Amino acid sequence: MTEKKLEKATFAGGCFWCMVKPFKDWEGIHDVVSGYMGGHVENPTYEDVKRGDSGHLEVVEITYDPSLFNYNELLDLYWPQIDPTDADGQFQDRGHSYSTAIFYYTEVQKKAAELSKVKLEQSGRFSKPIVTVIRPAETFYRAEEYHQDYYLKEKTHYEEDRAKSGRDEFITENWK
Repeated sequence: MTEKKLEKATFAGGCFWCMVKPFKDWEGIHDVVSGYMGGHVENPTYEDVKRGDSGHLEVVEITYDPSLFNYNELLDLYWPQIDPTDADGQFQDRGHSYSTAIFYYTEVQKKAAELSKVKLEQSGRFSKPIVTVIRPAETFYRAEEYHQDYYLKEKTHYEEDRAKSGRDEFITENWK
């Protein structure tokens, strides 16, 4: 029997609590983990990242089976979760650690991400420029356990925070 080859994809889309659920329950997606990437501090804590002095972004690392759910499908799920025109954070979460980025692991991922960004820019969906950066993946640091699957563990708090963030209104207005 042949073992399935799993791949990784990492996306920054503001608060990682809001970025887990959209990717979670698809056939071919094996895991979605909240964490940090892109900074200069080893083993950053949530406090380091939130304070903004570690250089890291809040990210989700997705482990997937590309034969069941391919990278382009992940990109198609990613873009409608964010405001790709906001360079200073996402919705109520402000600052560098909440900015958007696509971290690629291979040249194939890089090219697919760049093409998807160009298509979004050319679509005319947004009047402002698309500022989401595409950059090489770096060391992924898993966030503290209480952040993992936060939308399930702290459902009431998650729903309250998401409701006041403005994310859902933006998605409805710009993506649906």
